[in-house]
Amino acid sequence: MCEHVVKRFYHYEHRTTSLRELFTRVVRRRPVSVRRAEFSLVDFNLCVERGEAVALVGSNGSGKSTALRLMAGVYAPTEGRVWTRGRLGAVIELGVGFHPELTGAENVALYAAVMGLSRHESRERFPEITAFAEIGDFIDEPVKYYSSGMQARLAFAVAVCVRPDILLLDEVLAVGDRSFRERCFDFLEGFRARGGTMIIVTHDADSVRRLCSRAVWMEHGRVRMIGPVERVMDAYGDVGSAGQ
Repeated sequence: MCEHVVKRFYHYEHRTTSLRELFTRVVRRRPVSVRRAEFSLVDFNLCVERGEAVALVGSNGSGKSTALRLMAGVYAPTEGRVWTRGRLGAVIELGVGFHPELTGAENVALYAAVMGLSRHESRERFPEITAFAEIGDFIDEPVKYYSSGMQARLAFAVAVCVRPDILLLDEVLAVGDRSFRERCFDFLEGFRARGGTMIIVTHDADSVRRLCSRAVWMEHGRVRMIGPVERVMDAYGDVGSAGQ
């Protein structure tokens, strides 16, 4: 649930970097830092029911990934409230949450601990994670040696195999080979059928129509349209076609 959420990002034209400069600027009554708002998410409202699958669509820079990161707790809102109920699994950016110097197995254990799984639960689900990721002996190699596809497979496998109530996915289906994407689709369709909740950021209209019942069209940090997936995607597609 997002209620009147605002998120501002700033470009700093000047930052005070020493105690001497800080003292001088305070004495002379000059601002300690000079900044201007570079991008903002403005008055974002979204309520997602249990078992619902919602897509965030829009052009690059529209605020989709920012909204997803707010829901994941990566960002704190500047204004408004964000809250979720249940265990949350997120694949919000390739490799985020992985420590490059740790092995795949060590990163799996770390992620599971962050998600609140006990050591026993982590060990119990490890075979399931490695089987889904299909990276073989690389599970014992540092993640910094992984290809982008291997990182995507492991990140997705960990996120789904901890058995979350809510899944947040940011373009994860755009990375990886065809067989991996089909396995992801099969899992997500089953996850939704079992009552799981999903919020997906993607530019792939076919994925949106296949997985989601509702869509949110974002533009310049604001919600332009929200509603049934076909109606929103048709309107969004019409604008994209007109701009070509």
